[in-house]
Amino acid sequence: NEIKIKNLNFSYKNNNEIISKNINLTIKKGENIGIFGRTGSGKTTLINIIMGILRPIKGNITIDERELFNEEKITILKKWKNNIALVPQDVFLYDSSILENIAFCVPREKINIKKVMRAAKIACASEFIEKTDKGYESIVGDKGIKLSGGQKQRIGLARAIYTNSELLILDESTSALDFKTEKSVIESIFNSKNNSNLTTITIAHRLSTLRYCDKVIELNDGEIKSLYSNKEYLKKFKDLF
Repeated sequence: NEIKIKNLNFSYKNNNEIISKNINLTIKKGENIGIFGRTGSGKTTLINIIMGILRPIKGNITIDERELFNEEKITILKKWKNNIALVPQDVFLYDSSILENIAFCVPREKINIKKVMRAAKIACASEFIEKTDKGYESIVGDKGIKLSGGQKQRIGLARAIYTNSELLILDESTSALDFKTEKSVIESIFNSKNNSNLTTITIAHRLSTLRYCDKVIELNDGEIKSLYSNKEYLKKFKDLF
């Protein structure tokens, strides 16, 4: 129901520079959180800590009051990671069908085709998929060479939606889409009726990407410089998108 980031600090080993500094943030279930900041501001580092990939040197993250980084209860961290779907900027696709790339790592005989098609529709990928020669059975080629950058990103989004994870992290995952397509994708994900319990965290350089977020965080040198409500964000940056 609630993610709490408490007094979080992080630095890499053998490096005195603090990358994340005194981060405090509460994320409620179902909220859409946006993060932006210049290169090197600590966006990806913060996401990696939230996912449990990096461990803070100070502070902690609690999930419903359970500490994520607890040496005595390491199963909590493992279970937490299983609840997360990440869509990176550069989506990995293997030389197989679109169907199998969306239902990633699921044995062919266990793939729920209706669920794949629903995920593709939410990700605004169904239209281009259905226009291919073999539809969902079309082969994408090695590393998705037969698809455009925007098509690969939408397959990646569909893959994340297919998992039904409770936390969806979008790390520049719509950067290859044009403005109109990106708007449709973000609206579709945030407004999907079956996603009322889905919590999203979106990293973006393009400020318009975050216009539907409930809260928007501006990071600067590893610190939260500003925390905007949706209304405050739209008012401050309306001239930029």
